[in-house]
Formats: sequence, C-alpha cells, structure tokens
Amino acid sequence: MSFEKNSKSPEARVPRFAAEALTPEVVRAAMGSHGCMIVHGALPEDYIRQAVPELESAIAQEARWHGTTDYQDYGMVLICSLYGEAFWKLFDLPSVTMPFEAVLGEGCIVYAYTSSSMPAGKQNYSTRIHVDCPRVIPNYVTNMGATILLSDFTEANGATYILSKSHERLERPSEDEFFSKSERLVAPKGSIFFFNARIWHMGGDNSTAQWRHALTVNMCRSYMRQRIDIPRAMSHMNLDRLSPRAAQKLGFDVQIPISMDEYYQPAEKRKFRQRVE
Repeated sequence: MSFEKNSKSPEARVPRFAAEALTPEVVRAAMGSHGCMIVHGALPEDYIRQAVPELESAIAQEARWHGTTDYQDYGMVLICSLYGEAFWKLFDLPSVTMPFEAVLGEGCIVYAYTSSSMPAGKQNYSTRIHVDCPRVIPNYVTNMGATILLSDFTEANGATYILSKSHERLERPSEDEFFSKSERLVAPKGSIFFFNARIWHMGGDNSTAQWRHALTVNMCRSYMRQRIDIPRAMSHMNLDRLSPRAAQKLGFDVQIPISMDEYYQPAEKRKFRQRVE
C-alpha cells in the first residue's frame, strides 16, 4: 500500500515510524525537528472494532442534542469520554500515551478530547489553515495533539494537509505556500498522527460515499487547565471501570478544591493528588 504521494524532499516529509520501533528519544527527535510524526500500527484491531460503533452512536446523540445535522461541527463529538468505554480505554494504550509523555511529561492531561469524523460527501470544521494552540513560548511545548485514525485516510476522504516543520512559525502561511509545501495524512486505520499543536494544518473534503472516522486528543502540561472540565462533566457517570491511568489522563488527579473541607482532606482523598513535575 502506498502511504503518501507528494513532491516534498525526503528531509521535509513528515517522519513515519512503526509503533514497535518508537522510543521516547525517537519521539522527542521527530517532534523537535519536524513538529510532527506518523506512527503506523498504533491501535489494535479489536480497539478499532469497538470504537467505531461507539463513535457513530455518540455522533448521533450529539446531533439529537443540536436538533439537526446541519451545523458546522457535525461529526465532532465535543467530549468523547462521555460516550462508551472505548474512549476511556484509549489512555490505557502505551502507544497512545508514551509519545505525549515523552514531550510533555508523565503528568500531562487531556486539554480537549473530540472526534474528527468527516461525513460522506462533506467537509468538517477543520477545513481552514490553522493551528490548535494560540500560546507561543519559545523552545517550550505547551500542547501536543494526536489524530487517531479509525478509518483509512485517503486524499479522496479528506486526509489532513500537514505543513511539517512549521511549529515555530507565528504567521499563517499563504494558501499558495501552504498547498505547494504541505503533504497529506494518507495512512491506514490504526495509525496516529502526533503533532505539536503549533503545526499549521487543514482538513480536506470527503468526496466519498462513506464516513471517515477519527479521534483527536489535545494534551497539555499537568499544571494547565482543560478546555472543558472533564471530571465535572463526567460526574454523573458510573466510573467503576475507569482505570487509574485513564483517570489521570482525563484530569481527575488535578481537580481544584472548591472549599476548605476539600482542601484539608487527607492526601489519599484529595482531588488534587498528582505529583509535582
């Protein structure tokens, strides 16, 4: 299978790795040089089989909340962890969490956890040249993203345009420059595209008759706040099957006390119990 088709020089292309060959050192080198990388074979097949129907159900539930499918974010589930255990199990996979931790530290938490599915014959909210983080701190990464492929990504179904090595660039590239220098995220399902959230990228158009499914995770440093308070959003749910590992990544170990009573709880009962990094 041919994974990519572009005219970029080899040194400018997004680095690609097999999941079993990945180490923290390899991750840091690729993210430092290119600001992104593609990892093949990162998801087991049984995970994809479970996640896709749960994601399709979540998309349908959110459309019912909106009362229509005619809205800009159709196909984007706002808080994936509210729907089904597959979205929790993602954070029990070392192939998902290790690259984040290699760059952001073991205590990194979810900033945003959405889907990036694209309806048949349409585009979605991502079809503009953009970055996923407004913050710029020289030589310091605050946010890192991952597009998690639950379907094969092809040029026909809207594979993401990526401008590699653009993570230190402040100004938005012109369309001429972007489209002449970017490459497409053409890769098989089970792959993950990891990227510095300052990488300039853009979604394509899905011209096929099938949905194209993906999850998108944006992780931040442990001391930062989430876009939406995920632990509070999940407070009505039965969390008995939520693993300690997944709970930490979803922000349950860094909840801010809201009273003196919560502040003075014993260490094992405190809502903010994550170690300092």
